[in-house]
Amino acid sequence: MGARRRLGVIAAGGVLALTGGVGTAAAGDGVGLGGLDLQPEQIGYSKNIEHLANVPHTGPFTGQFGTDMAFQGDRAYVGNYQGFIIYDISNPRKPRTLAQVNCPGSQNDVSVSGDLLYLSTDSSRSDSSCSSVAQSATVKSSWEGIKVFDVSNPRAPKYVAAVETACGSHTNTLVPGKDADYVYVSSYSPRAEYPDCQPPHDAISIVKVPKKKPASAAVIAAPNLFPDGGNPGGTNPAGNSYSATTGCHDITAYPAKKIAAGACMGDGIIMDIKNPEKPKVIERVTDTENFAFWHSATFNQAGTKVVFTDELGGGGAATCNDEVGPTRGANAIYTLSKKNRLTFASYYKIPRNQYDTENCVAHNGSIVPVNGRDVMVQSWYQGGVSLWDFTDAKNPRELGWFERGPLEPANTGGTWSAYYYNGYVYSSDIQKGFDVLELKDKNLKQAAKVRLKELNPQSQPVYSGKGGGHHHH
Repeated sequence: MGARRRLGVIAAGGVLALTGGVGTAAAGDGVGLGGLDLQPEQIGYSKNIEHLANVPHTGPFTGQFGTDMAFQGDRAYVGNYQGFIIYDISNPRKPRTLAQVNCPGSQNDVSVSGDLLYLSTDSSRSDSSCSSVAQSATVKSSWEGIKVFDVSNPRAPKYVAAVETACGSHTNTLVPGKDADYVYVSSYSPRAEYPDCQPPHDAISIVKVPKKKPASAAVIAAPNLFPDGGNPGGTNPAGNSYSATTGCHDITAYPAKKIAAGACMGDGIIMDIKNPEKPKVIERVTDTENFAFWHSATFNQAGTKVVFTDELGGGGAATCNDEVGPTRGANAIYTLSKKNRLTFASYYKIPRNQYDTENCVAHNGSIVPVNGRDVMVQSWYQGGVSLWDFTDAKNPRELGWFERGPLEPANTGGTWSAYYYNGYVYSSDIQKGFDVLELKDKNLKQAAKVRLKELNPQSQPVYSGKGGGHHHH
């Protein structure tokens, strides 16, 4: 979500362990229905997608925004403006809540690594504790940044470190090292009156977390990625505005290939991360015609394409309609050469128009590991989850979908992140909680043979196993 400091969240700290309730709404589900065919709150999906489970938000998490996700073993870690939730997904039809960690602050983006979980706080708080309250960023003592938790006991996570970062942490990206993790912190929107978020802020922060001493986590570098200031922002001839660059919104690393793709507000970049402490920008593209806000990036398995998303309207606007059209608030597919040159191929946007009360725009997704094909699942807020194919980079197409009709009363909602992990698709819905989907497409079956021990979608794995990796049939 684009807007920083939009929501102030106040609640007490502490850890609450609960067992989750599960249920899917069978009555009135619409097979083959989507977009404008759906009644308010009605569930619709294509024939090749089955809705297996939904776990609603409970307790202090009710009414707070569900956000990003990471996975490890039989567990899903789901961020929420109120903290984060750990689910047991050993039976994907019946996810169980292992812990709700009450630690408010937007967006609470998550990454997991071994016993550690990294949590992004991008709202100005009175202090670094989980009982903090909202406090203006104009106050020098206010805190925002990265929190480190030990999740070795998933029923009782422990808070081990807090690292303040310039302009907070909107998102975080794991770049694993041998003895330490590197957490690339993206944040933006500096202001002269914010002592800890000073313009021009053309940088990211790099937090180093020694695996044996996570409590000594610290910022070791804040490389300036845009010495020329980046895209200055403006309005194009069609009258559409595009964002200026101040740092990045999100970064996706491909550690095995030692590269990362940055979605940096007004710019798309490729970085060389051979030395994770000194990333170097080696390619940069802009799109002032159709992109308002470079939001996120996903590599294909081979590392020969990058899908960048445009979060037109910051995630709060209705952009899936004829008025906005198919090339704005969309994905842009680029090919990536061996020399790391990006070449634009096409745009992809869901073909199902949504109601004007529904916030809908390209958001977070991940690869479905199928050999010889480039297939992705992706969130579009109230546009739902889209399953789509970009094997032919110039002619992407939708294969299937899952979505709900408009919220009643109208509200910001829909799916924030949708990721494929070990045979299932998991979706974090802003209002509705945690959804589990299964892909019924026989041509995608082999993907389920790919087993990962851990998945941080912004730290792309090499998908190995019978279905993925480099064994092309």
